[in-house]
Amino acid sequence: MEYISTRGGTRAVDFEGALFSGYAPDGGLFMPQNIPSLDRDTLWRWSRLCYRGLVKELCSLFIPADLVPRNTLSDLIDRAFSRFRHKDVVHLSRLKDGLNVLELWHGVTFAFKDLSLSCTGQFLQYFLEKKQKHVTILVGTSGDTGSSAIESVRGQKNMDIFVLLPKGLCTQIQELQMTTVIEDNVHVFAAHGNSDEIDEPIKELFADDDFARKYNLMSLNSVNWSRIMVQIAHFFYAYFQCAPSLDTTPLPVVEIVVPTGGGGNITAGCIAQKMGLPIRVVAVVNSNDIIHRTVQHGDFSVAESVKATLASAMDIQEPYNVERILWLLSGSDSSLIKTLMARFSASKRLKLPEDLHRKLSETLRSCSASDEDIVGAMRRCWEENQYLLCPHSAVAAHYHYSQPDSIPRCCLAPASAAKFQDAVLQAGLVPQIPPEITALTTMETRSTPLEREQDWAQVLRGRIGAVAQRWEAEGGSQFAPLG
Repeated sequence: MEYISTRGGTRAVDFEGALFSGYAPDGGLFMPQNIPSLDRDTLWRWSRLCYRGLVKELCSLFIPADLVPRNTLSDLIDRAFSRFRHKDVVHLSRLKDGLNVLELWHGVTFAFKDLSLSCTGQFLQYFLEKKQKHVTILVGTSGDTGSSAIESVRGQKNMDIFVLLPKGLCTQIQELQMTTVIEDNVHVFAAHGNSDEIDEPIKELFADDDFARKYNLMSLNSVNWSRIMVQIAHFFYAYFQCAPSLDTTPLPVVEIVVPTGGGGNITAGCIAQKMGLPIRVVAVVNSNDIIHRTVQHGDFSVAESVKATLASAMDIQEPYNVERILWLLSGSDSSLIKTLMARFSASKRLKLPEDLHRKLSETLRSCSASDEDIVGAMRRCWEENQYLLCPHSAVAAHYHYSQPDSIPRCCLAPASAAKFQDAVLQAGLVPQIPPEITALTTMETRSTPLEREQDWAQVLRGRIGAVAQRWEAEGGSQFAPLG
């Protein structure tokens, strides 16, 4: 299994190469050169597996055994999920009116990103220990990615993580989950800008080949293939839990509704479809609706400004994983994707070619929800079930409640309502706060402010260089290139 860039300008790499990369050197994103196709017998066998077992099976398709032996891979995944609060790792709540909610938030930070990042952290540690190397992890976060990434690598001596968060645009709990981690290898920056603006200095540093190579830069955003790979399991598990039967021909279709920001989860869903899973993927967004406009009208264009919404982790204007989806649907046409992305990069506007838009609209459905819609879905779910939804999960529930049909459907729930107390209060409901969340407000915090007038990329270069000097002073050779 080899991985190639969506833009075609980079040599193929193995899983380890993709794991330790951010963007590909040509600016594209790594994808498997071939997507495995599963037959009906395999689907039937997998239907008997738990979530953990599905992750192991899927990862074994994309990580060759000569790179990570099967027993070792199994152990790494078991270790990744050892800190999850639920015995099944994830949990399906079957609620009234056919509302099925797949809770993906039983990890340390109460967010779905714990699932993929805990595994990715274990994969990184495995390779770094073998090679006795050091990496610099650079992450921009709109809410949950930062804390999940920090938890996946905190305290590791061969990894330093630099996280940029948009000051005041995350919830207090999301911010505290990052700033209360006081570890030598954790460096948090509170930037006075939005989610898209904090991505710019990160892209600049990755685009500097000499700098990226010198300090072994890598990303744990959903730019990283490893995260997409693990997230494919969400769709198989949701399908097997919600399909009425696997004894019919053809197999029944299950609709899976995905709250969408950067597009990593819907990319995983599109890959699951391509592997042969009979699902219909619905991308649901808030008022920052670029993905909805792209699906409906082929209009992949940035709006004038990011709108602050109750579903703050989805307040994103440039969902970079759409590039992966377009590459898949174009038949892996890297030349076309390179041209389209160059056009988008230059003007922040792109009209999809008619044939590509048709394929996209056949592959995905979409819906956007206002804050009023989000509050309405939260209230209805509570009134009918005494069940609290986070505002992102409520975007998915809004879609479900708006549909006249009663086909099997599963809504992915990316975070616990406990992380979004303000939204719960705005819905006129009472937050339910676990002790792990309450404890954050009394803990010491540490972060570095990034003011608008500063050159953020230059600040990061300086801090990363200082960390490297510290390692060299301690006699480490860990900053030798990984290759």
